[in-house]
Amino acid sequence: MQHAHTQSLNRIAFSATVHCLTGCAIGEILGMIIGNALDLPAGATVALSIALAFAFGYSFTSLPLLRAGMTLGAVIPLALASDTISITIMEIVDNSIMLLLPGAMDAGLDQFGFYAALALALLIAGAAAFPVNRWLIARGKGHAVVHEHRHGHAR
Repeated sequence: MQHAHTQSLNRIAFSATVHCLTGCAIGEILGMIIGNALDLPAGATVALSIALAFAFGYSFTSLPLLRAGMTLGAVIPLALASDTISITIMEIVDNSIMLLLPGAMDAGLDQFGFYAALALALLIAGAAAFPVNRWLIARGKGHAVVHEHRHGHAR
């Protein structure tokens, strides 16, 4: 029975990490593309990417809850509680890789290296966030709280 619980926990944590990574990645990629297209300095590009990653990450959690009839006042604390740690880890890892990988921030939008570096950084960032999401979910925190609300167990 313990094996089934572990598989279920891993599956939920993986799903939560992918969900969070999707919103985070959309913001991150958009920020990197905008910063690169506008020839912004690396610091400004990273700041834009982080801001957009949090905005998209929180919105991916918030919109289904709002559509389910929850009020914005109830949704905001849930989104902050479920996503902040995960997005923070992903952003630290992802942007550190982009800044430390030679040429990643200087590659043009027409260069494969830009997208390859970004994809690698996002995959590693997701892998870094998975154990934390799993730990939080096992304790009834993080995405476990959102999952509970999304499936009607609490309003």
